[in-house]
Order: sequence, then C-alpha cells, then structure tokens
Amino acid sequence: MGHASSEPDPVGADGTDAAFSALLEDSVEDLYEHAPCGYVSTLMDGTLAKANATLLDWLGLRREDVVGRMRFSDLLTVGGRMYHETHFAPLLQMKGEISGIALELKATDGTRMPVLVSAVVKCGSAGEPLLIRTTLFDARDRRAYEEELLRGRKLAERARGEAENARREAEEARRASEADRVRLKDAMAVLQQSLLPATLPEVPGLEAASYYHTASPDRLGGDFYDLFPIDGKRWGFFLGDVCGKGPEAAALTSLTRYTLRAAALHDPDPVAALTTLNTVLYERYTAAGGDPRYCTAVYGTLEPDPGTGRVHVQLASGGHPPALVVRTDGEPVHVRTPGGLLVGIVPDPRFTAATTTLAPGDTLLLYTDGLTEARTGPDRALYGDAALREFTRTVPDTSPSALIGSLSGLLESFGEGLDDDTALLALGAPARPGADSPATSSGAPATADPCPAPATKSPE
Repeated sequence: MGHASSEPDPVGADGTDAAFSALLEDSVEDLYEHAPCGYVSTLMDGTLAKANATLLDWLGLRREDVVGRMRFSDLLTVGGRMYHETHFAPLLQMKGEISGIALELKATDGTRMPVLVSAVVKCGSAGEPLLIRTTLFDARDRRAYEEELLRGRKLAERARGEAENARREAEEARRASEADRVRLKDAMAVLQQSLLPATLPEVPGLEAASYYHTASPDRLGGDFYDLFPIDGKRWGFFLGDVCGKGPEAAALTSLTRYTLRAAALHDPDPVAALTTLNTVLYERYTAAGGDPRYCTAVYGTLEPDPGTGRVHVQLASGGHPPALVVRTDGEPVHVRTPGGLLVGIVPDPRFTAATTTLAPGDTLLLYTDGLTEARTGPDRALYGDAALREFTRTVPDTSPSALIGSLSGLLESFGEGLDDDTALLALGAPARPGADSPATSSGAPATADPCPAPATKSPE
C-alpha cells in the first residue's frame, strides 16, 4: 500500500532564499563605501583618486576636500609620512604590493588612529603601473591590546628589577650583618680575654692550670678567675660568676676582680676580702636604688711549704659551688663553706671560712656552675656535683694541667647542653717521686661529706 512521504520541507526555505536574494541585490557601490575597512585609490604620485565613506568618516573629511586635492601621505601623521616616503612607497614600487604595515592616520580633530595598511599596484595591459589600491584596517583594538601587553611587560620587568634589587640589597645587608657580627664577635672575644689573666703566674711549689669555655660567642659572659701574689710567702686566688650577660656583666666582673685584688693586699683574710667586695657592690648598686648587681665567688690564699711540698689553703665562699679536692688516693671531696650568701645582696652578710692542705699530688678544683648545670642525656637532666666527683675519681691523671684537659673535653662533649660559660681553675701541689703523703683538711684526714648539701646555684 503506498502513502505520502512524511519528510517535511526544509524549515524557512522561503525566508532563506529571500535573504540571499536581498544580499545579491546589494549595491557593489554600497559594499565599497560602507565596508568595515577603509578603501582608497591613488595615482602613482600618491594623489587620492577615490576614498570610501568608511575612511572619510574615520578622518572627519569630506570627499570633495580629499579627492584630487590630497595625497595619501597627507592622511598620515608626521612620523607616518616619513615612514611612507622612506620605506612604504619605495618598497611598494619595487615589489608591486605590500601588506600589514602599521601606520597612523590623523583625523581633523587631531586624534590619531592606528591602522594596518595593505596596498597593490594595478598595471595596464602592457604592464605599465596605473594606480595604487590601498586597504586600511582599524587597528585601535589591536593597539590597545599591544599597549596592554607592553604595560604588563614593563610592570613585569619593573617587578623583576625591584625583586633583584631587593635580593641584592638583602645580600649586601646579610654580608654587612655578617661582617658586623664577626667584628662584634672579635670585639667581645677581646673584651672577654681582658677580664681574665692572659697567663697564670709561676708559683714555686705549686702547679696551676685554667680554662674558660664560652658557650656563645655572641654573649659576653661574667665568669672570672685569677691567681696573684700577696707577699713573699702567700698567693691569692679567686673564681666566681657575676649576674647577667653582656656589657653590664663585663663592668661588674672588672669591678669584682680589681676589688678582690686590692682587698687582698689590705687584708688577705678570705672572709675580710669577700666582706670588702660585698660592701663595694652593695653600696654601688643595691643601696643606691639601682638595679641590684651581685656575684658568687670563692676567694682564698695559698701558702706552699718548700720543706714538705704541701700547700696550705684557706678559703671562703659567697654563694658559690664548693671547691673540690682531688686526693692522691683518687677520692675527691668538697671543701664545704656552709651559709655563704651571694655577694652584694645584703649589707652585712655572713661568710664562712674553711682550710685544707694539699699533699703532693693533690689538686684543688674550682669551677663555675656552667659545668654542673649542663644538660645531659635524653631527659636533659643536670650534670650535677655527684657526676663531677665521679668523673674526677676516674680520671687517670689528676695533676692540674691534665685535669683541666680532661674537663675541657667533658665540656666539649656536652654540645648544645652547655648553655652557660664555664671557668675552671685547678691548683695543685706537685707530686714527689716515691712520696705517698696522706691528705689532711684542717689538720685532720679529709673525708667525703656523708650528707652533702645541695650546691648553691650561681647567678645567671
């Protein structure tokens, strides 16, 4: 059974045909005049023979003012005319065509309009040039885009330049800072050394050694020590630690050292010397209503006996960790001075004296709390007095120089656990070959304290 096809006719076919018909009926002249670009025809000398309405509208010119009266170069800016005469026209004459040349038109109101120009020479049947047909495309959007790109590039170059300048300035500042730090470090090292004796004096019948460990080269410490003559038989010594760090601590250290040396010459008694120092510090700092400044110190006298080789020691302490005597039998004991207060805190402190005798081979060790308060082990526990006694007991050679060498190695092994400066001073009676004299303290054999008092903390 046959039936009609269900395929529909093309939708809008009549309308489409009408649109094409209208397009075909469009005037060629109208297409030329109102094209989206400028058209111009010139004679070979550049005289304008024809221009479309689009170009005239761009320039704000009338046709009668242009055709036969102006040359193509008259439509251009001054720079455009120069380029046209030196490059555009010669190149067109040589090649017969040219395209994509960027020029600028100048309108009657003075505004400039960027265009892209293409031109071709029309020749006659014999090949002779007759006229030039030129097309001009509006390049304002392109120019704006190019200018935006150029601005972006300039901004990027400026930012890169500023970043490079900032990097260079930062590098110069870092180098200057590093140089300043080195100079400051050197100056602080020199100042630190000025607060300590350059070398210890040679004392007949006595061996002495010292060591100073700086925890940080950027911080000026306040630990100090000295060994000096009092009279023909006795020698004075001291070791201590002032409160604080930096220049203030250095000034306090200098005052403390010179006060103790002067006090020893006036009255070498250890208690009297510490009392004099306390008076000076208290009146200068605490009593004056300023920032209280104080220190801990051990001060004492040494009297070597040439006949027996022994050294008689008398000392007193002001809030400082007790001195440690390492005997020839290897058992170290502390020389206790209970009740000694910090020096410079109160006007009338109580200082306690103690005496001991070093037999040949015995060594008296003085130290600041940087040693015993070092942090060790995974739990960062304090090293402590007990560990120090055990260390000195196991050292094979306890002469002053050897003991200081062993202790300096111990300090280095603490690494970052040692965060405070440490001063060491070891004074010993030189061992005599074949001699084995018992150690005495205040005329009696010295024994370790069965109930040792906790070490007094030195000022930070």
